[in-house]
Amino acid sequence: MAIMNSIDFDFSLSIEQILDQIAERGYAIVENAIDKECIDALLAQAQSEHSEFVTAKIGRQSQLTEATSIRSDKTKWLNGSSLAEQTYLDKMEQLRCLINRHFYLGLFDYECHFARYNKGDFYKKHLDAFKGRSNRVFTTVLYLNTPETGGELGIYCDDKDELIEKIPPRAGTLVCFESERFPHQVFTASDVRYSIAGWFRKNNSISGMVDPSS
Repeated sequence: MAIMNSIDFDFSLSIEQILDQIAERGYAIVENAIDKECIDALLAQAQSEHSEFVTAKIGRQSQLTEATSIRSDKTKWLNGSSLAEQTYLDKMEQLRCLINRHFYLGLFDYECHFARYNKGDFYKKHLDAFKGRSNRVFTTVLYLNTPETGGELGIYCDDKDELIEKIPPRAGTLVCFESERFPHQVFTASDVRYSIAGWFRKNNSISGMVDPSS
């Protein structure tokens, strides 16, 4: 699948907005953050690989379990096997390097998966990381399509049960927030919703061993 980057598109401008918003409030919401050609290619791939998605799980490593009362989406991990994936992962690598340069965080990699929410699917309020117990530092959500209604991402205040953002899924919008700080949820989808959920990680291991993915 061929991808042609828009001549006038400059991802560095999106990165500047993300860094400024993170510095100001701990999360960023940037519309049209990724060029349309890349979004279209990622969406086409996700749709064509429909049968490879599996029911999402909660927990980590050996404790992963299905819990459809908490989340009912389906996922497929990205591994850079297609040009579309490589293009997106290259952009996230640019973002990782600049987050490290600006905030001195020592993020060492990025992991992500496609997420598909069919009509009626949801993900209840949760944290992607608990203080001192996870290597996930920043969460990202990239919307790949634009359903008419439903499937919004809700972000809550870190110390209050207060909804501070309800972000409708619009293709090309990139959301980034501190994984330990902001509880969030995906409201019930009214139509099929495709996105990429990802995490910038630090290495919490010892003796030079790489801390495994959650």
